[in-house]
Amino acid sequence: MIIPTFNRGWIVKEAIDSVLEQDFSDYELIVVDDGSDDNTPAILRAYGKKITVLHQPNKGVSAARNHGIAAASGRLIAFLDSDDLWLPRKLSAQVKFFKDHPDAVVNQTQEHWIRDGVRVNPKKKHHKFSGMIFEKSLALCLVSPSAVMIQKSLFGTVGVFDEDLPACEDYDLWLRISCRYPVYLIETALIIKRGGHDDQLSKVMGLDKYRIQSLVKIIDGDLLTPRQYQAALITLKEKCEVYAGGCRKRGREEEAKYYHQLAEKYLR
Repeated sequence: MIIPTFNRGWIVKEAIDSVLEQDFSDYELIVVDDGSDDNTPAILRAYGKKITVLHQPNKGVSAARNHGIAAASGRLIAFLDSDDLWLPRKLSAQVKFFKDHPDAVVNQTQEHWIRDGVRVNPKKKHHKFSGMIFEKSLALCLVSPSAVMIQKSLFGTVGVFDEDLPACEDYDLWLRISCRYPVYLIETALIIKRGGHDDQLSKVMGLDKYRIQSLVKIIDGDLLTPRQYQAALITLKEKCEVYAGGCRKRGREEEAKYYHQLAEKYLR
């Protein structure tokens, strides 16, 4: 179980405690401190041998997760963002799913959403599906890092998180996984996904720029079926047009021109 964290001393203890309170006990908990300069290191030291703490210079969430993956000794990997929480049955439900479905390589659970301390309902576009979800996942990310559990061996096949992406690194990985493997959904909500605070990566402006990078990568690869390829091209065109339009509104004409030409390049 891997928790990446950076300057989350105000909340990381709640995430760690939600893992330690699981009704499943056969796990290792790795917390990767991504160069925190607040009170995070002191909070982590207080847990002693209950957790394994890895330290690294600040390299971003992808590098932190990858550090944890490399250090993990278990067959299954689960992630928990340091501002989210697991409910007590989360691990046991997912481990049972793998036992009941030995061919599965990845599953995720449903989730409760909390924004600024208030329970909210996900919009229709965030509806999760089970199975081959690649085409449904092209518009936006439909897999939550805190909700997923993955066979560790899968990373040897699809690769790990792209450390060159400052955001949407999870979208990038889920595309590489979901174009080849079913992503199964456990319909029970077993995580609490919390948002609204200022240090969320999802608040980064222009997220579609990074989704466009991910789409170009997977289109240029050799992973997609003809149908997936065409669906990815259509989504790339749509995102390039929307992003270019936003650039024009802000007077960034050269950037708008680049994304317009990028769409034309792939749709000739």
